[in-house]
Amino acid sequence: MKIQSFLIKYAEIAVKGKNRYLFEDKLVQQIARRMKKVDGKFDVRKTAGRIYVTALTDYDYDEALDALQHVFGIVGICPMLQIEDHGFEDLSAHVVDWMKEKYGNRPLTFKVAARRARKNYPLDSSEINAKLGEAILDAFPQMKVDVHHPDVLVNIEVREDINIYTEIIKGAGGMPLGTNGRGMLLLSGGIDSPVAGYMTARRGVELDAVYFHAPPYTSERARQKVVDLAKIVARYSGPIRLHVVNFTEIQLAIYDKCPHDELTIIMRRYMMRIAEALAEQNDCQALITGESIGQVASQTMKSLTVTNEACHMLVIRPLIAFDKQDIIDISEKIGTYETSIEPYEDCCTIFVAKHPVTKPNLHAIQRSEHNLGAVIGEMAEKAVSAAETPEID
Repeated sequence: MKIQSFLIKYAEIAVKGKNRYLFEDKLVQQIARRMKKVDGKFDVRKTAGRIYVTALTDYDYDEALDALQHVFGIVGICPMLQIEDHGFEDLSAHVVDWMKEKYGNRPLTFKVAARRARKNYPLDSSEINAKLGEAILDAFPQMKVDVHHPDVLVNIEVREDINIYTEIIKGAGGMPLGTNGRGMLLLSGGIDSPVAGYMTARRGVELDAVYFHAPPYTSERARQKVVDLAKIVARYSGPIRLHVVNFTEIQLAIYDKCPHDELTIIMRRYMMRIAEALAEQNDCQALITGESIGQVASQTMKSLTVTNEACHMLVIRPLIAFDKQDIIDISEKIGTYETSIEPYEDCCTIFVAKHPVTKPNLHAIQRSEHNLGAVIGEMAEKAVSAAETPEID
């Protein structure tokens, strides 16, 4: 049986009150955008608290399902049969055909769960359950009813049309993209920052990203690694404008004029300043980082406080209380891990101090930055204005 329709389930959107329609409309928009990349034509529509995706032409089922599973805001995808109401006998025949096609003669347990949204239907929900259960038992004597832990839950929704489905495939969850503004992700070639981007996008935040490149100390392969990571994250987040900033001149100046135990903190502060400038130019409302408390010297509570002082914009740190293994688990789930561990170092690892300060003093850091003089500001402005911005999709 060729599946022609999918019922889309969402969760958090349903409690948005009078603004619910805004979230539903954004979810419909995101689904339609994603389905355009699937071979075939699809109709995506919203009606009476339900969202349907219907194939209008031949299509690849696995490709369509994969596309839907990458749309934030979807918690469940139900491959279904949608039929017009031609009376109960017609419904019963379709349900029996569905069960035969999906489950054959397997000795399974089942339960019928009907919902009658259209109250003029001649049978109520309990009557539909009983009569369809009887029809299934007559057609498949090897099957048994189990109302508590069935192998198959036969869902029947009586609406303008009637929906029949027995499977709910897990979606990506979260909120539809575009419902919570735009953020600037500080994206490196490591494990953490791609996961931070994914998790923030999952809450409906669209992404820009900034990558700090330091040629000739970092290779073009290191840069390509970051582009590859952005492509993987973009499967969930939609298109990402990747701002590639040449950071070499700034790093060399800091290395030459600042205490080496403060290198990481001062470099990080200038990254935040540059990221903030790019964020303001691109209508972003927050910066996003992959920092986690205590993971490295620049991520102690004291270090994070000193880093925060360098910028005024909201900084989102979705991984702040995660263990490293938790982060690795998510990176494996979303497909970034294998790319992240490729042995191409970025500018953060090339210029790392041997013994970085873990409890930096803000006034001491500011004095060290003062040694850089006015030229460092000019370097930062130059880095912002010269940034390359390919769009990753």
